[in-house]
Amino acid sequence: MIGRLRGALAETTEEEALIDVGGVGYVVRCGSRTLSRLPAIGDETLLHVESQWTESGGLRLYGFLSREDRRAFVSLQVIQGVGPKAALAVLDIFTPSELAAAAARGDQAAVARASGVGPKLALRIVTELKGKPLTEGPSIAHAPPPPSAVGEAVAALMGLGVAEANARRVVEHAALKLGEDAEIPALIKAGLQELGR
Repeated sequence: MIGRLRGALAETTEEEALIDVGGVGYVVRCGSRTLSRLPAIGDETLLHVESQWTESGGLRLYGFLSREDRRAFVSLQVIQGVGPKAALAVLDIFTPSELAAAAARGDQAAVARASGVGPKLALRIVTELKGKPLTEGPSIAHAPPPPSAVGEAVAALMGLGVAEANARRVVEHAALKLGEDAEIPALIKAGLQELGR
């Protein structure tokens, strides 16, 4: 997947920018706020890109001038009913920090000013983004959960050649005996003992 493009701005339309990277032209869908801040045609630009597959099977690129804008775009689309078009519309009227502030104060009316965002969707956006950082760190919605001790111990046993079903069975049994706070080495040791290794 394409995550960033650096190249000459070849042309723009109302919704897209064409970026020439080493002679290859990339069509990137952008919001109006991003398009208005692009350099002059022919000048170099750097876009942070979110790559998405469309229902028709094609790859579509969405471009942003900052990582924070891209992260907010991704966070918005986790919310039910928010597609790329609505997410871009919201980011046309808010920077990520402004959007976070609007969500924090429950300002549904401000979010509903975005094109194509009705009151119900605006309420959902405000509710789901409240308390979520949009300006630093990975998007909460896309951050993987920290690995559990049980999961790590199962993976370790599988690395020793134990079948996943057996590894999971003995580690979960060990976790029941040792308690929730059992550390990975203790779970592995107990699992190996149960397996007779």
